[in-house]
Amino acid sequence: MSSDVLFIGLGNMGLHMAKNLAKAGYVVTGFDLVQASVDSLVASGGQSTKSLADAIKAASTIVTMLPASQHVQAVCLGETGLLTLAKPGTLIIDSSTIAPEVSRDLGKLAESKGITMVDAPVSGGTFGAEAGTLTFMVGGTAEGFARAKPYIEKMGKAIYHAGGYGSGQTVKVCNNMLLGITMIATAEALQLGIANGLDPKVLTEIISKSSGSNWALINGNPCPGVKEDSAASRGYTGGFGTDLMLKDLGLAVENALSTKTTVTLGATARNLFDIHSKSGHGGLDYASIFKMLQK
Repeated sequence: MSSDVLFIGLGNMGLHMAKNLAKAGYVVTGFDLVQASVDSLVASGGQSTKSLADAIKAASTIVTMLPASQHVQAVCLGETGLLTLAKPGTLIIDSSTIAPEVSRDLGKLAESKGITMVDAPVSGGTFGAEAGTLTFMVGGTAEGFARAKPYIEKMGKAIYHAGGYGSGQTVKVCNNMLLGITMIATAEALQLGIANGLDPKVLTEIISKSSGSNWALINGNPCPGVKEDSAASRGYTGGFGTDLMLKDLGLAVENALSTKTTVTLGATARNLFDIHSKSGHGGLDYASIFKMLQK
């Protein structure tokens, strides 16, 4: 099972994903601008590198988990980029959430260089990343999906081939737009119940067994104290950041403009998260929109 895997981007999600690959028996070399994250991977059986360029040239498989399109482009393109230094036959799995058109362009460029690349964004949050139960939405060729699947299976539980290059990103953009909308709707519903004197735990329990049940209510409940292991119950820290949700909603709105699709609620959600971010809460979990609506 031993293989050489280079994992670039050891953030809240990437670090757990890399650890799961190491736990599965792969030889995982980690790279991140935050040394503490690299040290944490090494403590869990991974390796570090003094030269990213050398690590790229040596790796047979490279996984990237980066914040946005510009970061993936910076890592992939240019004289020191993955698509320049990686040897032909290398497999690249990009699990970042970026614009579908960027993934399409990178996938085609990689193919022209004899490199197999798939876009494989994820859903499931930091808990899913740690438990290895993430959902993977994969875009790319059937061959690329088949090559990537053995690695993805060690990081996720539900794995889908959505279609060609960029298809995984399109699914992720649609999913996160819906998640952002439902989080706002869930927060509003809880605030309304609380304003009428209801216990939010009781309200959550009843709605979770009714037609209003949704993922945000059950797994990421935005009201502090309702769900003990939620970000809301630890000061909205350590989860999926408001700025990341804002970025994903921005991708949805941009894509809607380019495809002439109506996303009225998506655009509204994007504007509300923008206000929340500009109020100084960009680093908090996106469920903290609950506090903004409370005000």
